[in-house]
Amino acid sequence: MHWTADGNGYAAAEQGELVKTDIRTGRKTVLVTRDKLHRPGSEQAMAIADFAFTPDSANVLIFTNTARVWRYNTKGDYYLINRASGQVRQLGQLAASKRPSQSLMYAKLSPDGRKIGYVSEHNLFVEDVATGQTTQLTIDGTRKRINGTFDWVYEEEFGCRDGFRWSPDSKQIAYWQVDATNIRDYLMLNTTDSAYSHVVPVEYPKVGESPSPTRIGVVAASGGPTTWLTIPGDSQQHYLMRMEWLPTTGSVIVQQLNRKQNESKLFICTPESQSIKLIQTETDKAWIDGKARWSRDDPSGWEWLDGGKSFIWVSEKDGWRHLYKISIDGKKETILTPGAYDIATISHIDESTNLIYFIASPDNTNQRYLYRTRLDGKGKAERVTPAGQVGTHGYTNSPNGRFAQHTFTNYQTPTVREWVSLPDHKPVNQSESIAARMKPVTKSNVSFFSLATEDGVTVDGWMVKPVNFDSTKKYPIVFYVYGEPAGSTVNDDFSIGQNRLFQGDMAKAGYIYVALDNRGTPNLKGAAWRKSIYRQIGRINIRDQAMGARKLFSQHAYIDTSRVAVWGWSGGGSTTLHLLFQYPDIYKTGIAIAAVGNQLFYDNIYQERYMGLPQENRDDFVAGSPITYAKNLRGNLLYIHGTGDDNVHYDNAEVLINELIKHNKQFQVMPYPNRSHGIYEGEGTTQHLQTLYTNYLLKYCPPGPR
Repeated sequence: MHWTADGNGYAAAEQGELVKTDIRTGRKTVLVTRDKLHRPGSEQAMAIADFAFTPDSANVLIFTNTARVWRYNTKGDYYLINRASGQVRQLGQLAASKRPSQSLMYAKLSPDGRKIGYVSEHNLFVEDVATGQTTQLTIDGTRKRINGTFDWVYEEEFGCRDGFRWSPDSKQIAYWQVDATNIRDYLMLNTTDSAYSHVVPVEYPKVGESPSPTRIGVVAASGGPTTWLTIPGDSQQHYLMRMEWLPTTGSVIVQQLNRKQNESKLFICTPESQSIKLIQTETDKAWIDGKARWSRDDPSGWEWLDGGKSFIWVSEKDGWRHLYKISIDGKKETILTPGAYDIATISHIDESTNLIYFIASPDNTNQRYLYRTRLDGKGKAERVTPAGQVGTHGYTNSPNGRFAQHTFTNYQTPTVREWVSLPDHKPVNQSESIAARMKPVTKSNVSFFSLATEDGVTVDGWMVKPVNFDSTKKYPIVFYVYGEPAGSTVNDDFSIGQNRLFQGDMAKAGYIYVALDNRGTPNLKGAAWRKSIYRQIGRINIRDQAMGARKLFSQHAYIDTSRVAVWGWSGGGSTTLHLLFQYPDIYKTGIAIAAVGNQLFYDNIYQERYMGLPQENRDDFVAGSPITYAKNLRGNLLYIHGTGDDNVHYDNAEVLINELIKHNKQFQVMPYPNRSHGIYEGEGTTQHLQTLYTNYLLKYCPPGPR
């Protein structure tokens, strides 16, 4: 979906055409017909992954034939289509500079609409919209010298993917260059796609390894030498995680984090004069989150105000995640959201009305609502979401601030959408409103709760009781866990109580299903809650889970403590292993998927952010790793991992297996050949995983009352 210039409508691909919809009236206008959306010489329609119109709307740029790069489909083919004539041109196909098929990434129009920049095979190119003439801006790109995009770890942990920015005047491009030359490859082995196995290298900086040196350069769109910004600091001990052009000058703003990620600096850099000015420094005893944390894993863009004279900044320096307005010289700072609550995300900035809209939930941290406050810092947060729809709300605001696509869900309501006007929050079309269309599903067996552990820690949770529940009987309990800073499990949405790996209905089968959120999970409970896990992953989060379970048992006699299972994926897989190994008296059965068995095997950005540097506090990494406690296994363990996991590598599985063998611990293991972290590739994989999971749970944690 892309907004129209006036903000009153949007364009989207619908039934093979590009269609504009006027939000106010619902009227649809076909912008590009089906017959024009096909490749030259082919009658087959394009599968449209994304699109963009030139400023004059004469041409449309289509992204299609996409392929996966790590997590997302970010490379493919781009076509430029003239709306009037229907002429179609594939980018990067002129004979003198022909690019391989399915190799273009992040193609985007210059602000004036005359050129298109893109990345292909780690180099930057600019192509003229009118003539197709192509200029190669960089020539040194390789698998390990990356121009205009990022390596695996920047993408995974900072959300950085698109690595170049057009200047406002369309004359220059600023871009990142990542030098991974000295980063060692993790060698995955593909043993199934040919008679002879072959190595799949992934440049991957593990914990304790210095980061890839990264720099930012500016080059003319017409070609020529790159001017590199001389940002202070050792490039091997810092990260450059954000960069954008100022709206009206030839300068860029850059955010730099030190390697420990507990010091952030903002620089204003002017390439022409090589001026580098530090405007802000912020430090934290634990870590500083990047924009990806509060912007849906997208760190791009800058929240400018006053034509670039000031900007919005998000910080937790007073103990809560708040919004600040900061002048471009860094000398004036105004807090916009004072109080003992966190903002979750920024929804919209409306300078014409002096308002900023954001998502928060001061009264229930497991829900989300739209709020607004004044941009001058003289107002109080005002809830915009009306009372009556209790749960989780989301908003995609129009550029003019007059409309928003509003989504709503809670544990009894599947996600439903409507268009609303703002700031009155009235449905644009009453017959298509959420109130008219939502269909709650009664879930009388689902409840939310809070409990205090013996350590004085209050944790939130949800519980789904079996169908036809009888409190005089005893039922098995299954815990769903994550437990690390990357995610939470207790959120008021329709997924509560669902288990996509269990074939059937957990409640109908006769299980109590529970999730708890321990300290360190990213709930809106203040920085102290979130950052208490610093250097403590594998310890305090595990104790909170175990003590929460123990407290739950003491409160409910209907829980059968001889039938206690736990499962989780990724960080949740690690938590599952810890709980089985550290608290074998509580947890009898565990299913761990794609777990980090040894924290020293994971990537440096994530693990060092939350645990420090192993050169300084290696003992914390050892104490936080499941393999340290594997010798304590007494219960039933099913361990599952994809051998082609480029995220949590398969070596985690093998060192864990070796440790269990060493201590003669019996368990079951299921490797999925060549599957990635999500274990979904290949015919029959998902069904096989579900069957494996279900059968194991039924066998070792039998359902039903006793």
